[in-house]
Amino acid sequence: MIIVAQRVLSSSVAVDGQTVGSIGKGLMLLVGVHKDDAEDAADLLAVKCADLRIFSDSGGKMNLSVNDIGGEALVVSQFTLLGNCSKGRRPSFVDAAPSQKGRELYEYFVKKLREKIRKVETGIFGADMKVQLVNDGPVTVIINS
Repeated sequence: MIIVAQRVLSSSVAVDGQTVGSIGKGLMLLVGVHKDDAEDAADLLAVKCADLRIFSDSGGKMNLSVNDIGGEALVVSQFTLLGNCSKGRRPSFVDAAPSQKGRELYEYFVKKLREKIRKVETGIFGADMKVQLVNDGPVTVIINS
């Protein structure tokens, strides 16, 4: 699995013009599932995201987690994170999990994250989504299993 984690002041995701998930201050997580991933990868990354210390403490240092600040998370599936652009000009997605496996691991990840963060919202797996966010910092990190 690969996750792009962004520290946000707010974020939302819409499908067909309707907001399906929105959060205030917290984490915007774009999640891609690799064809070889299993539940242990989702377990590891759920803990990593919940405990990731990328929020500023009173001294201005990135020393607090999303839970430390009472924050929220918005999780959006994004298979294109597995795009390989090493050859040619069109990405290859052969490393992305097939749709059914990707959906199962994405939903499992969300379930595990909900055990660790007080509010977790999602997009709709496989839908054409419009994501808005106010990146805080900006702070963006990439996390791999």
